[in-house]
Amino acid sequence: MEETFETYGAAVDYINATPKFTTKNSREDTARLWERLGYPAKNRKILHIAGTNGKGSVCAYLCAVLRRAGISCGMFTSPHLVTMRERFVINGEMVSEEDFLYAFREVMKSVREMEVSAHPTFFELLFFMAMVLFEKYGVEYVVLETGLGGRLDATNVVEEKKLCILTSIGYDHMEYLGETLPQIAWEKAGIMRPGVPVVYPDRQAEVTRVIEECAKKCGAKTFPVGKAAIKEVKIRHKTIDFSLHLLYYDYIGFTVSTSALYQVENASLAASALTLLQDGRITVPVMQEGIREAFWEGRMEEILPSVYLDGAHNTDGIQAFLETVRQHPCTGRRLLLYSTVRDKQYARTAAMLAQAGLFDEICLVALQGERALPLAQLTDSFRQYTGFDRKTYETLEEAFAELLLHKNDGDEAYIVGSLYLVGEVKALLRRQNDD
Repeated sequence: MEETFETYGAAVDYINATPKFTTKNSREDTARLWERLGYPAKNRKILHIAGTNGKGSVCAYLCAVLRRAGISCGMFTSPHLVTMRERFVINGEMVSEEDFLYAFREVMKSVREMEVSAHPTFFELLFFMAMVLFEKYGVEYVVLETGLGGRLDATNVVEEKKLCILTSIGYDHMEYLGETLPQIAWEKAGIMRPGVPVVYPDRQAEVTRVIEECAKKCGAKTFPVGKAAIKEVKIRHKTIDFSLHLLYYDYIGFTVSTSALYQVENASLAASALTLLQDGRITVPVMQEGIREAFWEGRMEEILPSVYLDGAHNTDGIQAFLETVRQHPCTGRRLLLYSTVRDKQYARTAAMLAQAGLFDEICLVALQGERALPLAQLTDSFRQYTGFDRKTYETLEEAFAELLLHKNDGDEAYIVGSLYLVGEVKALLRRQNDD
């Protein structure tokens, strides 16, 4: 007898169980299911985003400006931090449990009707649910973030796109995408389409060369954002001002409401892309206001006074995190709480954090879940480095409580690492606030 999925919880449990019985499908199988669903959201204006770091932030900037312009939009991102519903945002609001369940049932109905044996993967299920919801609510724009890679990503079954954005390219998921930056860039560039503009940061010659070659081959129009396009970067206490040269304008002043330096590039990519839309509703003041209002959780987010949470989960992310910390004024000590998962470059990351000369105390804690790096291995990766106090904790609750206890006036505390860590901290804060 077929399961009917009466509750949101039952749907979430089923989705979470899919990795145990599914493998990645061919693009043909993925396209076949989308066809079975009736190509939901196919005719929306789709902005497709791929890259290694900054994808979610760029999505957030795009949607904030579209909302400020009075334009309806749906956003699909990953991963989620606390609840799976975070992946589906319509006009700035996370979808309800009822809508989540509705979309899940719609997708599962088509899965059962399919005559092929290929079952959607965890990510494919969520992607199709997003498209069903965007169709239901009739949004004008869809801001669509790839999951992993680009060329073979489930989201790349979408052929008609309004615009593509490639964010910073770095070393991550090399077992799937290639060992070199050009190989990784080639996979990411697979989202491009003939005649569709592609915006990307022009700061790595070998990456730019691959993007331009791929664009030329498929007939995409390239719009690089070079270093010279961004100037007059001024770091305030909780904001950063900068000037950006846009295609149809001279330098325009923008402000991002964060202390994270890396968000200047992400906001610049979003603004450059939005300019290319040539939508009369998206004026310069609208872009300035939308970018100032934008917020993306877990990216140098101040969760308590002088306590920052940052999901820097690969070496490029850690490098960007360290650059931001160096700019933070600190009259006392800098404290770090760190954790990661076993399939990241944890030894290299440990060296970067330990040798930065920024932290007086580094606290290490094990995460929950199958991907967690055991505390002993995490500790060993830091053992050879000196110059700071090193503490280890078995649980996040204990580590977080001790971090706050040891923090004095004038100290700055940073919680950084895997997005799983960010999610666990968010969940812990919610539990404490509910008590």
